Order: sequence, then structure tokens, then C-alpha cells
Amino acid sequence: MTGLRVPGRRRAGERGSTTLEAAIVAPALLMFVALIIAAGRVMVAGGSIEAAARDAARQASLARDPATAQAWALSSAQTTLRNQGLQCTPTVTVDTAGFARPVGSAAVVRVDVSCTVRLSDLVVAGMPGARHEHAFAISPIDPYRAVTR
Repeated sequence: MTGLRVPGRRRAGERGSTTLEAAIVAPALLMFVALIIAAGRVMVAGGSIEAAARDAARQASLARDPATAQAWALSSAQTTLRNQGLQCTPTVTVDTAGFARPVGSAAVVRVDVSCTVRLSDLVVAGMPGARHEHAFAISPIDPYRAVTR
């Protein structure tokens, strides 16, 4: 009966092989988990930029004139990013051409928000590099807004 193995017993030459296997596999597994976490945090940052663009477009659409729309959009984008915990200075561009249309006609406002986020803020402290995120949103302007002069 020399060819049979008893479950739970190892041969003399296999001693320590489980420890060696764990030492080889564990770092690779930890790096894979860290990569998944990093990718998730980058995705969350992109979602935060999209939320900032959406909120900024909504606030701009409630304004009565282009100057107020620009100011409200910038303030809203900054507030949303701060509330989301994203550390960056956004560039907010507001297309206010829809405000030139006559009151009562359909028009929209488009807001573009872009931001460069350091990877050290997202993934791991000290990690080099940055990621540029951009999003835009469109919101209808109230066709029955009162025009201020």
C-alpha cells in the first residue's frame, strides 16, 4: 500500500510548502485588492464631477440672467465638490446663449465642469500623478422667467 496517501498527512519533502505558497500568492492578492479599491475611488471622483455639473446646470437654469447663472453655477459646483470630499479647484464654463431667447420659448443652459484631482488624494497618500475629470450637464431654462432690467 505504498501509493496511497492518508488525508491530512504530507510527505517529508513537502513540509513548509503551504507557507511558501502563501508568501508568493499573498502580495499579489493584496496588490489586486488595492488596485480594485483605487479604481473604485477614481470612479467615485468621476461621479462627483458629474454630480457637480448636474447641480451647477440646475442652479444656472433657475437664474434670470447670464451673469447670475454663471455665479450660481460656479458656487453650486464648488459646494457639491466640497460636500463630496473632492479636493480640487473646478473650472466651470456656462453656455448662457439660451438666455438670449425670448421669454416663453424653450431654451437650455449647458454647464461644463472640469477638475484635476491628485491621485494621492484619491488612492494612497504619496502616490504621484493626477487625473483630469470632465463632465457636462444640460438643464432647461424656465420659459416663464421674469426678466430683470
